[in-house]
Amino acid sequence: MAAPIAVAIDAPEIETAARWASAVAPHVSTVKVGLELYLRYGPEVITTVRGANKVEVFLDLKLHDIPATVAGAARNIARFKPSILTVHAAGGRDMVKAAVEAAPQTQIAAVTVLTSLDEKALDEIGMRGPASEAARRLAVLAVESGARALVCSPWEVASLRAEVGPDVTLITPGVRPAGAERGDQARVATPEEAVEAGADLLVIGRPITRAADPGAAAASIAAALRRAQATPSS
Repeated sequence: MAAPIAVAIDAPEIETAARWASAVAPHVSTVKVGLELYLRYGPEVITTVRGANKVEVFLDLKLHDIPATVAGAARNIARFKPSILTVHAAGGRDMVKAAVEAAPQTQIAAVTVLTSLDEKALDEIGMRGPASEAARRLAVLAVESGARALVCSPWEVASLRAEVGPDVTLITPGVRPAGAERGDQARVATPEEAVEAGADLLVIGRPITRAADPGAAAASIAAALRRAQATPSS
């Protein structure tokens, strides 16, 4: 069974993206395509990374605009059948609702607070913190607006699970295996910690794609995750 991991395929070239996707597909449930790759190649990249593997595609565009514009974008994107599409919860109730209604066959995931933001950064952009409380407010707004998935840091998973219940999918970037560099992430956890906290899908990029063998790296993290899930917590 594939591990609940979305590998962030942040490659500069579509050929590299396809190679990485093919390598990790036997071990993980999902591959994630971000803004940079999508803007360069457009919808072609969705079908290319999906390939013959039929791995689920998570399109991470973080749409954030007026409701009519987001609805139009979501409707056009939905034709290519990504499993997940992100929007910013900070776009407000009407915007989130517009995305959900425009793409009923795609799981709309509302981004709460970016994992690159710490308390100082939140203060600078005028968002009332702390980060956990900001994420809670945005999560409630998004779920009330129809979103059935949320993107949050591992640090907020447990509190958001308690807030929104068991039926909302919690997706966590900022996941790093023990010993891996944090990169540009401020609020991070290991895969085992994130799953234990209640995460449903873990976003992992560079620890897999920058490895000498991305397929082996994905297999190793997936195996460690399965061992952790099979071991009862004390």
